[in-house]
Amino acid sequence: MPALDDRERLLSWWDGKARSLLFDLLVAVLATSGLIRIIDPPSAWPIGLAVLSGIGLVLRRRFPWIAVLTAIAVLATGQLPVVPALIALYTFARRRGPGRSLWAAWVVTIGSQVAAVMIPQGGWHGFPMLLGIAVNCAVYSTPAMLGLWMHQRGVMVSAARERIERAERERELLAERAVAEERRRIARELHDVIAHRASAMSLQAGALTMHAQDEETAETAELIRDNSAKALTELRGMLRVLRDGPSGANEPDTAPTAGDIGGLVGDAVAAGTPVRLHMPERLPETSSTTGRAAYRVVQEALTNSARHAPHAEVRVDVEATGEELVITAANGPGSAPGEAGAGYGLLGMRERVSLAGGSLEAGPAGDGFRVRAVLPLRSG
Repeated sequence: MPALDDRERLLSWWDGKARSLLFDLLVAVLATSGLIRIIDPPSAWPIGLAVLSGIGLVLRRRFPWIAVLTAIAVLATGQLPVVPALIALYTFARRRGPGRSLWAAWVVTIGSQVAAVMIPQGGWHGFPMLLGIAVNCAVYSTPAMLGLWMHQRGVMVSAARERIERAERERELLAERAVAEERRRIARELHDVIAHRASAMSLQAGALTMHAQDEETAETAELIRDNSAKALTELRGMLRVLRDGPSGANEPDTAPTAGDIGGLVGDAVAAGTPVRLHMPERLPETSSTTGRAAYRVVQEALTNSARHAPHAEVRVDVEATGEELVITAANGPGSAPGEAGAGYGLLGMRERVSLAGGSLEAGPAGDGFRVRAVLPLRSG
């Protein structure tokens, strides 16, 4: 917001805090009024220097040199205004830290104080003057030492904060590395457990196709081989994601889409499941998450129908209405009881649909079972 930006820019000289500005204004008013009261006799020149000293106190956080110079100028009037010089030295030490500039400010401030005392007294007065110089050194050293301590404390706090942030970043990197190692381990396990057996099944089905005694057996074996090859292709894609994370922009995307539902239904029909598909010839463009979720919903619905209601007719409807893609899969009563499942099929469908930002309804419908998924065409 412009107003907020202007406020932050205005308060940048006071560490972005309005209370710091108010505090500096209060200090400047009190110090200036105190100086004006002790000026004797009152005159325009000392009062003007007192006002400049107040302005220097207001700007001391951004320009500590201005506060020091205006305080030294007031000291030269001989009115002995100690408070502005103490505040200026403290601010200079805290903002700039140890260095030659701090030593110069300290020496010039004490020299101005001593000169303001010696000139009216007409020169050196032995031990009392020496004692006065020692007292001034002690008085002006106190705020300088306090400012140096605050400066070093700030440096230590900043260093500690940087170490904490660096440790947090290292912890996150280690956690990401552990996740990547776990993904690679899971990929290796899946490859050893599933991919090798699926490859062997595909090879055996191919051999059976070539040596089948009748055409029906050959067609069944060829269907098994084709499905095994497709399963291996999808499995390799998932293993690549597990090993390397999401595929890069230059890698081909082998994930199924909503347009592949026709081929999926064709495979189910070839395997002996009666399926009627109603889907537009041209589907609207969908996001990869939505297309994958739609494909998996139909795939799981056909699998569950073949398991729990074999030989029952399945109707699959794919519709695009507005900004939504509606998938409906319903089957009638089975001619034979299906086997009991583990219950993870519907759970997996719900998770995929929810990940795509849609909703899923599943339950009995008449004598059969119906699954209806509503997915956004553009998943967030």
